[in-house]
Amino acid sequence: MSAVLVAAALRWTDPRASAHPLTGTAPSAPYAAGASPADRCALEHALRLAERLGGRCLAVTVGAVGAEEMLREALAAGADEALRVDGPDGDESATARSLLAGLTARGPLPEVVVCGDRSPDRGTGATPAHLAGLLGAAQALGLTELAVGTESAAGVGLRAVRRLDGGRAEELRVPLPAVCSVQPGTVRPRRAPLTGVLAARRAEITVVRADVREAATVRAGRPRPHRPRPRALTAPEGGTRQRLLALTGALVPPRTPPRVVTPASPEEAAELLLAELRRHGVDIPARPA
Repeated sequence: MSAVLVAAALRWTDPRASAHPLTGTAPSAPYAAGASPADRCALEHALRLAERLGGRCLAVTVGAVGAEEMLREALAAGADEALRVDGPDGDESATARSLLAGLTARGPLPEVVVCGDRSPDRGTGATPAHLAGLLGAAQALGLTELAVGTESAAGVGLRAVRRLDGGRAEELRVPLPAVCSVQPGTVRPRRAPLTGVLAARRAEITVVRADVREAATVRAGRPRPHRPRPRALTAPEGGTRQRLLALTGALVPPRTPPRVVTPASPEEAAELLLAELRRHGVDIPARPA
């Protein structure tokens, strides 16, 4: 079994960020930001896969200098290398392009990338899908289990389990290269030993500047009512009465002529209504005598 490079793509986020009342921005406090529970599970899955495959684990993130604290925690837990990408981190597409640029500048691309299913700062979970599309890799998203599968003629792959609706589950065979996202609570993250924490304080973190082009923005004009495209309709001929009769179909057979009824009591009126419904095919049982 050949060694592979497993990358844990982490996101530096503040789960308790508050929006500024005037500017609308949501700045992150350095003392409160860090990896989300889903990202901590992603790191644990990446460490286990690297140990099973006999490879190396790379912790990577897109963010500012403050994100290096999260990377040092990953190094203390057992990651072999840390990479911080200094690039655009706006929407999910920009984050995926920054990750790809940083991984490409570092060297060989990883065979497995493990991410959290979504970040707590209004994330949609689309970054792993964008990254898989850019890498041309298989994708398995929203997983509850992730492990190394049995080796076949096509090579080593991954075995994953994804939760479905109605209490069901789906087992997947994921070929390499692959991008996987895991849900929080799927594994228990390991506790970093004291020696690892002390060594991570002095470890060097690789920083790569990702110069990626911004995605094309959508320009929105002034709001206006929806005006559907006109359709060619055939107008009926004749006077006003003839056109109304043609549009309503009042004289199209079969036609029941109107009649005026004057029931003497409520019981008789109910019987007339029931009889009319039975005549039109409604199955109404007769009232017992």
